[in-house]
Amino acid sequence: MDRTGVRRALALLLVTWGATRLVLLLFVLKVFVFPGADVTSDVSVIYQGWYEVLRHGTFPLDDVTWQYPPAAALAILSPGLLPFLDYPTAFFVLAWLADLVVLALLLRAGPRPGRTLRGAWVWVLGVPLLGPTVYARYDLMVTAVAVAALLAGARHPRIMGALVGFGAMVKVWPALLLVGAVRRRAWGAAVVTAGAIGTLFAVAMPGAFSFLTFQRDRGTEVESLGALVLHIARHFGWHGEVLLNYGSIEFLGPHVKAVSTAALLLTVLAFGWLLLWRLSAVRFRSHTPADAAFTAVLLFTVTSRVISPQYMVWLVGLAAVCLCFRAGRMTLPAVLLLSAAFVTVLEFPVGFSHVVVSDWYGITLLLLRNGLLVAATVTAARALWHSTVTGDTAAPFPSSAARAKGTAVSS
Repeated sequence: MDRTGVRRALALLLVTWGATRLVLLLFVLKVFVFPGADVTSDVSVIYQGWYEVLRHGTFPLDDVTWQYPPAAALAILSPGLLPFLDYPTAFFVLAWLADLVVLALLLRAGPRPGRTLRGAWVWVLGVPLLGPTVYARYDLMVTAVAVAALLAGARHPRIMGALVGFGAMVKVWPALLLVGAVRRRAWGAAVVTAGAIGTLFAVAMPGAFSFLTFQRDRGTEVESLGALVLHIARHFGWHGEVLLNYGSIEFLGPHVKAVSTAALLLTVLAFGWLLLWRLSAVRFRSHTPADAAFTAVLLFTVTSRVISPQYMVWLVGLAAVCLCFRAGRMTLPAVLLLSAAFVTVLEFPVGFSHVVVSDWYGITLLLLRNGLLVAATVTAARALWHSTVTGDTAAPFPSSAARAKGTAVSS
């Protein structure tokens, strides 16, 4: 693409991003009312309540909805950086800034050799498909850290590791970005960073790791893959309940524990497949770490007992990084993911009342969304395996020996 074409593409990206993000801000600021449940109450009630506790130097030990690693406190406290705004408005502005950071990272990576602006388009279009929920949760901030880590990985493994370690101390899942890391320096930096942050919080603030108990006691959330069994069972005489439990709407009643256990077993199987892939992989190219991270997070999201709508922003961010690489193999999974994102906003917040009562409209939405996620997971895993284990023999990612000798290895 010539310079004029690049400029036009960048201009269109920026205009589209600006227009869609303005609409998201107008929704979370309630200038316009988005249909369905109010997605901003988490910020104005839960986050702001945590803020009042955290700023006094302790974690909310008596609140079972606090289920996050200790560095999550930084995200909750961050609106204090904008004291001239009320807490919810400051939070939404910071979420918007995190969104802008991701766009800037993708735009910086896109024009480089072997890269493309497709990743930026995935981000620009994928985020608004999820509706205002993305600006009303701190997951967008964590996603910005994950995107920065993956884009830094090829040239700066220690920076990648440090960002992964920090991200894992904010919301655990960024630890999965190390699945495809090929340099030990990334792993070492991640362990050191996470250990240092964890130690600092454990010494400075009581209850830094209380979240582990609260997470363990969670049940089957109504939007998860396993919940579909219980939704359908309600139409055939199953007498369970749907209640607010541990901060989410969950099923309670007979056989729920069995469904939750099955989900945990699926997660163990997913981990086993990732371990098998890592031991079997023989070709690591420049796009492999991103492809592996995307696949890993898909696997653990789909098999989780909880699939909250905000989890989708993690996947949109990782898919965007994958599509930054011309040689990447994740185009079809990314398309399936974007389709799932659109169905997600129909399911929550627009149609959440139907999901809660398990009517056939709500069940159909969940079948579509979760089915698309399963399809994205299977196709991503197949593409990753084919490109690294059984597929073509294109040039691999540069080895340590090749770099030491200054050997040029194309990607």
